[in-house]
Amino acid sequence: MPTSSPFVGDSGTAGSPIRAERAVGEHGRRYDVFASDAMDTDAAEAASASAGAFALDGVHSPGRASPANMEDAGGAAAGHAARPPLAGSRSGFRRLGLRGMKQRLLVVANRLPVSANRRGEDHWSLEISAGGLVSALLGVKDVDAKWIGWAGVNVPDEIGQRALTKALAEKRCIPVFLDEEIVHQYYNGYCNNILWPLFHYLGLPQEDRLATTRNFESQFDAYKRANQMFADVVYQHYQEGDVIWCHDYHLMFLPKCLKDHDINMKVGWFLHTPFPSSEIYRTLPSRLELLRSVLCADLVGFHTYDYARHFVSACTRILGLEGTPEGVEDQGRLTRVAAFPIGIDSDRFKRALELPAVKRHINELTQRFAGRKVMLGVDRLDMIKGIPQKILAFEKFLEENPDWNDKVVLLQIAVPTRTDVPETDNSTALFNSTTFFIL
Repeated sequence: MPTSSPFVGDSGTAGSPIRAERAVGEHGRRYDVFASDAMDTDAAEAASASAGAFALDGVHSPGRASPANMEDAGGAAAGHAARPPLAGSRSGFRRLGLRGMKQRLLVVANRLPVSANRRGEDHWSLEISAGGLVSALLGVKDVDAKWIGWAGVNVPDEIGQRALTKALAEKRCIPVFLDEEIVHQYYNGYCNNILWPLFHYLGLPQEDRLATTRNFESQFDAYKRANQMFADVVYQHYQEGDVIWCHDYHLMFLPKCLKDHDINMKVGWFLHTPFPSSEIYRTLPSRLELLRSVLCADLVGFHTYDYARHFVSACTRILGLEGTPEGVEDQGRLTRVAAFPIGIDSDRFKRALELPAVKRHINELTQRFAGRKVMLGVDRLDMIKGIPQKILAFEKFLEENPDWNDKVVLLQIAVPTRTDVPETDNSTALFNSTTFFIL
């Protein structure tokens, strides 16, 4: 068996896209940059996603064991006998006890899978939301499932709340009503200004340290209050035997809230982003509380083995707990940890290729870029996606390979996201300035 330790060294159409073609010749060089702010909101195609069997099969990663040195929050601790964590994972929710239609599944996420638009005092229109989480879970249809989350709008009046609750019930959705202040502090602040960049290795905000400290404390307080509000809605609809599936970095405090209410609740938590190495994660001031809360879940899932390994390493190094072949053990209680990669609905893409509109678009692009290689980038307009760096790399390529000036084009599609988060505005400005700088 190898001696590398898992515990050490964490070393279709989309509406009407707005496209802008910029082609400028300079010193005999031609740059073609095509920018699009098309939103991925093909509700019809999303709604027709095929209903696959509900199963999340864990990934078996054999041969991942060796002695490890573990550190607690205060420094080095004694070494523990090595065990291969996460090995031999089976279907996650079978371990939580979900058996098809015999039990209900309560999906809890920050956002509902639909967006709500108010058309009158007591009338709402709903449409399927764009987003990776929604796309990933649309196929979970052969179980009795309900989705609990924020509808994305502020509804301060009771008439509006009752009407929206009724409309969402027809979609098997249950709203959590958050006011503007808590959304600003919890979602725009702690989630997207603290956790999102940290989990993608960008680090914590460094500007104005005193103000940042005060902001951090108020944002983390709002984060915990928001998680409790989600838990309160779960309590109202929970039935004995339900399986509760919590999602993403927005709800890391939720497993603790739920277990404090009823220790017998079956709770799973899945992270849809990377989980950083323990060296990066330990810079988070609230690192202990969040780890302890997530460990209240019965099953913790990640996209890849490496993310799961980082989580186990954080628990062993920061909390001083013991990693086991199945997860993390704390005072005799085992939290199972495993990797559950989410794929794509390949049949949906195959069907999309047969749509007349798609075929027409393919022909248009084929004619438009005839004789040239096309380099395609499709990214959300987010600071972690590296779009400016990609464009600068393309410029460098053309500088070093002038023979390719008229033979290659970079087609970059940038999808707007989190438009009310300051860092997104900064990313948009950087993207635009980089593009025009190159041109």
